[in-house]
Amino acid sequence: MNIQPTNNEASLHAVDYWQVIKNRYGVILMTLLLVFMTAAVITYVMPKKYESVAVVQVKPPNRVGAVFDNANSFSPATENFFNTEFEVIRQQLTLRGVVKDLDLTTHWGLPDDQCLDVVRGVLDTQNIRGTDLIEIKVRHTDADDARDIAKSVYNAYKKRRMEKERSESESSLKELEKAVQSQSDEVTERKNQRDNFLKRAPTIIKDVMSITGSSSTENLVTTMEQQVEEAETSLSKMDSIINTLTPLKSEDLIRQTANLDIANPALKAQYSKYQDEIRVLQKLETYGYGKKHPSYVGQEQNIKSLHAELLQDATSFKDSLQLKRNTLQSDFDNIKSRLEELKLKLRTEIMSINEYMNSEREFRAQTEILDRMKEKLSTRRIDESQPRTYIELHQEPTVAQVPSSPNVTLNLVLGAVIGLIFGIGIAFFLEYLDTSVKSLEDVERFLQVPVLAVIPKDVGVLHKQSGMSPDAEAYRILRTNIEFNRKNPEDNSLTVVSGGAGEGKSTTLVNLAYICAQGGYTTLMIDADLRRPRLHTFFGINNSVGLTNYLTTELVLEDVILQTPVDNLFFMPSGILPADAAGILNSRRMSELIQDVKQRFDLVLVDSPPILGVSDASVLASEVDLTMIVVQHRKLPRNMLVRVKQSVENVGGHVIGVVLNNVDVRSDSQYQYYTSYYTYYAPTETQMAPTVAAPQPTPTVRSVAPSTTQDGNDNLY
Repeated sequence: MNIQPTNNEASLHAVDYWQVIKNRYGVILMTLLLVFMTAAVITYVMPKKYESVAVVQVKPPNRVGAVFDNANSFSPATENFFNTEFEVIRQQLTLRGVVKDLDLTTHWGLPDDQCLDVVRGVLDTQNIRGTDLIEIKVRHTDADDARDIAKSVYNAYKKRRMEKERSESESSLKELEKAVQSQSDEVTERKNQRDNFLKRAPTIIKDVMSITGSSSTENLVTTMEQQVEEAETSLSKMDSIINTLTPLKSEDLIRQTANLDIANPALKAQYSKYQDEIRVLQKLETYGYGKKHPSYVGQEQNIKSLHAELLQDATSFKDSLQLKRNTLQSDFDNIKSRLEELKLKLRTEIMSINEYMNSEREFRAQTEILDRMKEKLSTRRIDESQPRTYIELHQEPTVAQVPSSPNVTLNLVLGAVIGLIFGIGIAFFLEYLDTSVKSLEDVERFLQVPVLAVIPKDVGVLHKQSGMSPDAEAYRILRTNIEFNRKNPEDNSLTVVSGGAGEGKSTTLVNLAYICAQGGYTTLMIDADLRRPRLHTFFGINNSVGLTNYLTTELVLEDVILQTPVDNLFFMPSGILPADAAGILNSRRMSELIQDVKQRFDLVLVDSPPILGVSDASVLASEVDLTMIVVQHRKLPRNMLVRVKQSVENVGGHVIGVVLNNVDVRSDSQYQYYTSYYTYYAPTETQMAPTVAAPQPTPTVRSVAPSTTQDGNDNLY
């Protein structure tokens, strides 16, 4: 599960950044002063320049097009017009006019090209925001030259602009006149085409122009189309009747023919009589007349006679229909043929009319264009005759009374800001490069051992301080942590080592011994730093007789162990410095000494030289029970600190923990929690009685004789 950072964590990061600034404030301040002074010096040595400004209004051209009056025929200012004019003012052709007008080659004593470069360097143009005004700025070391150049630049640009506009206007006018002449020729050509067509087909055109409605040919075509349609309909009906009658025979043919609307009335009457005779015959059968009865036979003869007549009439009628149909077909073909001829004639007439109408429209359109162009040409000539102002001066350049650059205030402020930013950057860069121990977390992460105590910066020797000192509480914490971090209560011998010299190892040992003695522990300090012994200096004791004398002669412990002015605190000096310190310490007698004093004292503290410099400390770490590493805050690199621990463990020593020494708790706020006991030791008003400082008493030194405890073991008290 991902744990989101809390606000406290974010605040911690901010505090860390502030901590880096506090720790490196010297570098930041030095960088700030250096950059600030550099900015001040540069500002002082920079040449003073005077500024003269001419404010002008540049008006864009607004010429009409050459031919047509549409949106594309105008040439107003584009989006980049003013940016273009800024550059035109700074271009060579404009500035050459300035050099020539002011005779700068003689005034400055420089060639033309160098004069141009100088003028271009001092000239600046910019648009006044939200307006069409342009500022022509000139900055020069001579105030008069700055004014003269600004004014001359305006005049040179004005001259170039007027010449350019005049040239373009004349060129545009000539193009317009050419276009008018060309259009006039086009109108003449269209007129000739129309006249030629009238000569070729005058009758048709005359008829067309005199007719307000449709032409006669068109009306005739319409009538003929109606006739064709009617003939086609009649022919279709005739074909339908003939097709119906053709397959019929006898009785069916008679009945179908008689029922037609177009049938002969006599045929219809005859067919009606035929049906009456059939009904009479049916009545005779009903009345019981036999087929051989004279009335019945006579009636049958009448019916047959009528049937024969009807069949002959029906056949004749069918034949007459076929003849009529052939006549209709012939008439239809004739009408259709004539219709096609009329249509062809009509198309010819329409084509002629369209040609004429197109010619007339073209002639009128070109005539209208020519009229507009002549009107525009006339307007343009009037417009060109009017005076124009393409650039207008709104502010006359003047002689500056005070220099415009350098801007002292701005330069110094920028120098301070840049110096501060640069200083902070250097501080963080140095912090990034710094691999020294900076926090308790660094020690515990790299060494995997606890931090036993945090010793503040500038803590003195405790036994020389009078009264209750808050510095002692750090060593009480150290004493308590040593007591609870040793796994075996019998492990009472401890050597204090450091990676390098000057990390406060000896001072830490003396103060720890003093605190332990105050706590009731019989404590022995052994100065085993046979390279540069220092413990004797804390008590003002002569170190001519001590550890080396005991290890190399037959002296007893009572001859080399001294009691200090502090109760329960004893001291063994280093003795005469030997040639082979490591060899003396790595001896059987040294091992016996450690075992002996462990039984006589509650706590044995052994001072040693830096462990990374010589091998003495490694020998001592192998002899004693515990090893405590003293690390000066922000001094020893982390990889060297790891080497210190490895050096102890490689000889079989046991690192009980680390003392982080010389911590500046005022700048490193993260350690204020570990040194909050200072507030508890602040003197109250009743404790702040005026006192007179007394001189430190000279310590008395006396030999310590062995005594016997109740259990029979020898101990030194």
